[in-house]
Amino acid sequence: MARKMGFYGILAYIVFGFLAYWYLFYLADTSLPFEFQGSRADPATFLNPREYMLSEEYSKIRNLLFFLSTPYEWLFYFLVLLVGLSGAFKKWGKDTFQHKLLQNGVYIFWLSLFSYAATFPLSYISYNFSKTYNISTQSFPSWMKDELIGFWVNFVTLLITISVLYWLIQRSRKYWWLLAWLLSIPFTLFIMFVQPVVIDPLYNDFSPLKNKELEAKILDLAGKADIPANHVFEVNMAEKTNALNAYVTGIGGNSRIVLWDTTLNRLSDGEILFIMAHEMAHYVEKHIYIGIAGYLILSLFGLWLTSRMMAWAIRRWGKELKVDDVGDIRSVPLLLMILSMLMFISSPASNFVSRYQETRADRYAIEMTGNTDDAIGSFQTLTKAGLSQVNPPLLVKIFRYGHPTMLERISRLEDYEVEQRNKNTD
Repeated sequence: MARKMGFYGILAYIVFGFLAYWYLFYLADTSLPFEFQGSRADPATFLNPREYMLSEEYSKIRNLLFFLSTPYEWLFYFLVLLVGLSGAFKKWGKDTFQHKLLQNGVYIFWLSLFSYAATFPLSYISYNFSKTYNISTQSFPSWMKDELIGFWVNFVTLLITISVLYWLIQRSRKYWWLLAWLLSIPFTLFIMFVQPVVIDPLYNDFSPLKNKELEAKILDLAGKADIPANHVFEVNMAEKTNALNAYVTGIGGNSRIVLWDTTLNRLSDGEILFIMAHEMAHYVEKHIYIGIAGYLILSLFGLWLTSRMMAWAIRRWGKELKVDDVGDIRSVPLLLMILSMLMFISSPASNFVSRYQETRADRYAIEMTGNTDDAIGSFQTLTKAGLSQVNPPLLVKIFRYGHPTMLERISRLEDYEVEQRNKNTD
């Protein structure tokens, strides 16, 4: 039975991969609707034919890798259970240490290591394509350094999470999910608080913005929005990528406004001020805190559903999965697989909310800065630098896009421009 389940699991993944490839490369229509042709949202107005061709090719490959990687993770955890690797990891832990926490550490280490090894090919392919299309400028040693940092950060996080979670399961089989959710609230807030000053600097070098004239303009903009900001940070990303970005991260006293140096190098001051006004809108409209609240609500329902699905799966296929109890650490791959599935299923809803917030932020930014040429110029340069599709396929938008498409963002700015022109003529 276990062999049959494994065969059907692999077959299902292969079929899904072919369907995803067929959809992205043959079925999906990414052409610009007739009514937008010739507008400033039309790629033909700011991309040359070669750039447009490369953006379509790169986007299709990147989207295919996304749709392949998530179910690949599910398949990996499924096979780890079926072939008995989870049981082997547990045995190695018991053979090495007597203390429960140290046994858990051995188990999580081997699970993390096998998971990293299994997913490394897809990660490397993604990195290699980014280099080929001149998005990534990162050397292989630098990329591997980031990969290894990510491995150890994930290992420590998973070790703490799993150790606490399974301790709760042992204490309360019925309500462990609720207790875990209650503990996740301070843990989530703590991670968000320390991320800008502890985790992010592990990957990149941050420093106060060197262009003090631009910083003064940004802080003046922040003052008009009643944002208590004293510094703007820049991060050295040119050694890793040609893409552009800016963001607000952290909560409370550790909040930071961050600009990539690639953004500083490619955009004018006016375009940067529009981007900064957009990021400030998230602070003004409390999108960060709304996002935290939404995440906690979803995680409460997700943990409850996970507890039910784990118990059902073990009752139904415990023998094949080689797990006979929810509290047995051998069930960790089942837990991670279910959580990953639920996150993927819920992503359209969370992306929809995110796109709404980003639309609000765009509106706030253009009303604050008032310069549609700079705003549209910034989006055109972002598209060009990242080889992004202006009008991505519907399923890609639903599952991948936390921002509106560039077609939507630029066309809304053009609509705003028309609104202002009409107001001025009345």
